[in-house]
Amino acid sequence: MVTATTATGNATTDKINNSRNSLANNEQTFLKLLTTQLKNQDPLSPTDTTQMTSQITQMTGVEQQLVTNDLLTALVGMNTSGGISEGVNLMGKQVTAETDKSVLKSGEASWSYTQSRAATGVKVEVIDKFGKTIATVLPDDMSSGDHTFKWDGKSADGTKQPDGGEYTIKVTATDAQGTNITTTAKGRIDGVVTKVTNESGVNMVWIGETKVPLDSVIGVTNPTTTTT
Repeated sequence: MVTATTATGNATTDKINNSRNSLANNEQTFLKLLTTQLKNQDPLSPTDTTQMTSQITQMTGVEQQLVTNDLLTALVGMNTSGGISEGVNLMGKQVTAETDKSVLKSGEASWSYTQSRAATGVKVEVIDKFGKTIATVLPDDMSSGDHTFKWDGKSADGTKQPDGGEYTIKVTATDAQGTNITTTAKGRIDGVVTKVTNESGVNMVWIGETKVPLDSVIGVTNPTTTTT
């Protein structure tokens, strides 16, 4: 399934066309008035051409701006179309996408995170798609650099969460003075692309029920087929 958002583009095109038609009508009217004025001017007191030149220059500038808008619209359309085509090529393929989310699969979800420097305290919160903290873990390794965090799918009270849930993590690291240390977290999602959409100019691929930007896909393989 492929869905492209075109309403915004059509509205922009209509607006440009209306502006162009209005400008053309105004330009014709202006030229008629100018011709009439020149024909009937007093030879002893000719019309000052400075103001006329200024008005013509302004109209030329508006025309150039409309042409620029047309070119930009065409380029945006080309980029959107190209991105959708790339997404369509991923339909039915097994992909890996790097995002802030991770989906619980076979009772496990994993992320990677980076600390800018060593900490004396680190807290990792697992957050569901509704913004609720499901579990809190205190890692033993608080060194600087890259880390991998794996969650066993159990909430704070030990309840096993069902597979397919979409989660993010929040990593809070502090030093001995209680100052927050900069951290960045990333998750990975694996699955088959089932749909491609364009949302507000951003091409998205759907991996199961999770949608991610097309440019977050970092790996593509043919899906594994089972023979009987």
